[in-house]
Amino acid sequence: MLSQNDLKQIAQKGISPEQIEMQLNEFKTGFPFLRLDNAASVGNGIIAPDVKERKLYEDCWNQYKASGKRIVKFVPASGAASRMFKDMFAFVDADYDVPTTDFEKKFFAQIKDFAFYDELNSACLKNEGKGIDALLAEGNYKAVAANMLRATGLNYGQLPKGMLLFHRYPEGARTPMEEHLVEGALYAASDGQANVHFTVSHEHLEFFQNRVAQKKDYYAKKFGIDFDITFSEQKPSTDTVAANPDNTPFRNDDGSLLFRPGGHGALIQNLNDIEADVVFIKNIDNVVPDRLKQDTVEYKQVIAGVLVSLQQKAFAYLRRLDEGNCSREELDEMAAFLYDELCCRNENMNKFDDQQLADYLRMKLNRPMRVCGVVKNVGEPGGGPFLTYNQDGTVSLQILESSQIDKNNAEYMRMFTEGTHFNPVDLVCAIKDYQGKAFFLPDFVDKTTGFISNKSKNGKELKALELPGLWNGAMSNWNTVFVEVPLSTFNPVKTVNDLLREQHQ
Repeated sequence: MLSQNDLKQIAQKGISPEQIEMQLNEFKTGFPFLRLDNAASVGNGIIAPDVKERKLYEDCWNQYKASGKRIVKFVPASGAASRMFKDMFAFVDADYDVPTTDFEKKFFAQIKDFAFYDELNSACLKNEGKGIDALLAEGNYKAVAANMLRATGLNYGQLPKGMLLFHRYPEGARTPMEEHLVEGALYAASDGQANVHFTVSHEHLEFFQNRVAQKKDYYAKKFGIDFDITFSEQKPSTDTVAANPDNTPFRNDDGSLLFRPGGHGALIQNLNDIEADVVFIKNIDNVVPDRLKQDTVEYKQVIAGVLVSLQQKAFAYLRRLDEGNCSREELDEMAAFLYDELCCRNENMNKFDDQQLADYLRMKLNRPMRVCGVVKNVGEPGGGPFLTYNQDGTVSLQILESSQIDKNNAEYMRMFTEGTHFNPVDLVCAIKDYQGKAFFLPDFVDKTTGFISNKSKNGKELKALELPGLWNGAMSNWNTVFVEVPLSTFNPVKTVNDLLREQHQ
């Protein structure tokens, strides 16, 4: 099935023929739905710390930061912001000239409230010879929108979200990239340095590097720290082959195989390359102005404190297991920690003899660990926190997307729709073991949790394969804990008009 040219093409990407065969087989077999135990809730997989507990966790985190550990803030920032401007692209191409939809009317009515207004006004003056006020007064709304979207103006239709102006400040507007630098300084800096890593697409790398070069020293001086800012791109070896509807390889017009990016799950490889003890992960567009950062900073420290306090217990138990000759009482204490605090449950655990239990505890405790902030469900899209069955028959906490749930199973759909919380991609991860060695993170991916979608190219239908999601199947075999955080810490920008929300003004 694979020609010599195919083999050469996949070798250049760092992909093996066996991987291609496996992917093509996955198109045929599909991926199984997950078996659910229950939706997580406060008291059943979700911790909701009170004021006193939050203070203890913050203190725990600050002690950890002072111990010389390496902390990194990891920000997935790949891709263009084109979807954010879908409605405005539609307006520019529409057969009418004045704002007609509610979205369009709101955009133009409040255009002066956007942080990018001054830059857009300058672009209009340069390209049209008139500012925004004059263009709107003469009914030339489309010229304003086009100057925002197109390369001759701000080019916001093609730039990455991280490079757009989101928030106004007296000293000048800030991009999300800059807001993440500020966050890094406020909760992730140790030994006078904040380490921030952005994953970017190749075509946007230079934009990020230039903006960082312009802004890094300003923020270093503002917070009295140094920044180590690094970048990586999604690896070609994580691309997946596309298939025809009959599951044969989809080919380009020149006969070559068509590859597509493997989705955010590909970033487990980038995360694996990070040298760190603890890594914060948060999406590029989930940022707020300084006046609203207090909750974000507090709860980032809280969930980090939960992580390191749980990790310290797990490490102590693993060292005790290394010593051997644990009493049954000690083993039962470890099992209770695994069951109650890490929510990793095995109904057969009480049937194990001492050696079997010790081996099982070692296997389950010696894994990467993550604590995920979850917010109360108010109808925003996002993965939900669930107790689900794993490949080995155990039950543990996972973040699930709707695509992983069998929509023909009424009970599962009830669990999903009635879930009290969802995950806004607010993670803090511990990626070294109790001996200080880095885990090899691809070993902990559940490969059965990929996703197949229907796409098209040049009018031809095709099937696309996404790898297990970064915070879904790619972290399936980690120890996971959920902590309730306030909705004020979740302020994503999915459309340009979201920037008009009070939280972004």
